[in-house]
Amino acid sequence: MQQPLRSELRAILQLAGPLITAQLAHVLMVFTDTLMMGRLGPESLAAGGLGAASYSFVSIFCVGVIAAVGNLVAIRHGAGDAAGVTRLTQNGLWLGWVLALLAGLALWNLAPALRYFGQAPANVEGAMQFLATLVFALPGYMSFMALRGFTSAIGRPGPVMAISIGGALANFALNYALIEGWFGLPSLGLSGIGLVTALVMNLMALLLACHVLRHSAYAGYPLWRGLFRPTRAELQELLRLGLPIGGTYAVESGLFAFAALCMGALGSQQLAAHQIAIMSVYVAFMVPVGISYAVTFRIGQHFGAGRLLEARQAGRLGIGLGALCMLAFAGLFWLAPQSVVGLFLDRADPAYAEVVALAVSLLAIAAWFEFFDGIQTIAMGAIRGLKDAKTTFWVGLGCYWLVGVPLAWLLAFPLGWGAQGVWWGLASGLACAAIGLTLGFEWKTARLLQPPAQAAQACLS
Repeated sequence: MQQPLRSELRAILQLAGPLITAQLAHVLMVFTDTLMMGRLGPESLAAGGLGAASYSFVSIFCVGVIAAVGNLVAIRHGAGDAAGVTRLTQNGLWLGWVLALLAGLALWNLAPALRYFGQAPANVEGAMQFLATLVFALPGYMSFMALRGFTSAIGRPGPVMAISIGGALANFALNYALIEGWFGLPSLGLSGIGLVTALVMNLMALLLACHVLRHSAYAGYPLWRGLFRPTRAELQELLRLGLPIGGTYAVESGLFAFAALCMGALGSQQLAAHQIAIMSVYVAFMVPVGISYAVTFRIGQHFGAGRLLEARQAGRLGIGLGALCMLAFAGLFWLAPQSVVGLFLDRADPAYAEVVALAVSLLAIAAWFEFFDGIQTIAMGAIRGLKDAKTTFWVGLGCYWLVGVPLAWLLAFPLGWGAQGVWWGLASGLACAAIGLTLGFEWKTARLLQPPAQAAQACLS
């Protein structure tokens, strides 16, 4: 491998490693909450799951908007504009706090909507108990994500990894202490699980803020100087990029919500198998998500510095790296699906025989699913690194909802493919997005690399 390629790959890996670990730590927090709900009983698990799904759908849009902080900071950092980095991060924090307030109010008043969509009254009541305390996690979560984008975009993702691991462990320990009543702690049920998550998320944000405030590496970025004077220009810039990112996250999340509804309509066995397969995919997906963030930041740094050839090289390397990683997971799903399913339930129990067989068949499709999902999420990050989120939104909307959703329904119901049809529909939508976004990145960089006269002519034609 040529020296510039090796250096770029090393830089991507140095960013991606801690970010992948941080993503996996977040998965552990979600898994811990689910585990603790199960210990409270099946009714609590159902109600808590409804609340968690509602929170996830709302918060994922907010996280997408806040992702603009890291994108724009990377560009300003590449351009050597420390003052611009500081202003963007400060305004990113303000934007996060406003989003937390609006999302919290929406979640607190969600009960009528849940009842309208036919959810059982007992589940709605339990979900609202969970959300009543969980919404207090939002200010910390948004602050942490804004600061995470800042420190990672300037090449320092290590603190994010360390604090994320500590947060996941603290979340597990505190939840377990409440469930078991250690040290005389009261059993607060679903409210307690939400409260622990809120405490941990706010503590994580506070720790990262203290690190940034005190460490000499951030001396050139005085975030606390002028923090309480948000500026319209930076807020508008963040919203112009962040809203399409949040929209992309929301339409992709909606695709998977639609798949879950289809599985529920097919039956409880199909839904159970789907949950096993989708959780396996979700854990593996954290690898390309971490790579995607790293590629976004590397491309942003190159783009801000005017190094367009290096930006294209970083994108191509990242997409290739993600494809290789997903091929490794595909091999696992093809060669050892029984072992993967065995992590979730007892394969020897005859009562689970149908679920096991169906989950194994879905994991075979997941091998293709993962490959395309990894490519599309990294290609999406590569385009965002060039300060373009509208392209990713429109490609995502078209591929997810004009290809994936109709195919999933058509294959599952009219053509009678059942659960496998839903998953082939998902895989088709993601394959479309992978191809479209990869070609979009190549088209975007080709236009940027055109000589000025040709570029002007191309814009007029």
